[in-house]
Amino acid sequence: MTVVASYEDVFGQRCVDIIERADGCFALKEFRRDPEDGGGWTLVRDHGPRTYSGRAEAMAAAIRLAPWLAV
Repeated sequence: MTVVASYEDVFGQRCVDIIERADGCFALKEFRRDPEDGGGWTLVRDHGPRTYSGRAEAMAAAIRLAPWLAV
């Protein structure tokens, strides 16, 4: 798996990674960063079981699944 794009919110507290899997499909992982955790990223949702055929399709899905991306 390779992270091909990573999108953070304007506060640097949320992030969605678009991942290209070995089979050529794309998947999503959503993270959050809390100051009390030392600033590291914590996985919130692994959307990995659902895959997409291209980056654009994955990005559209990311906006639906993490509405803060569209802001």
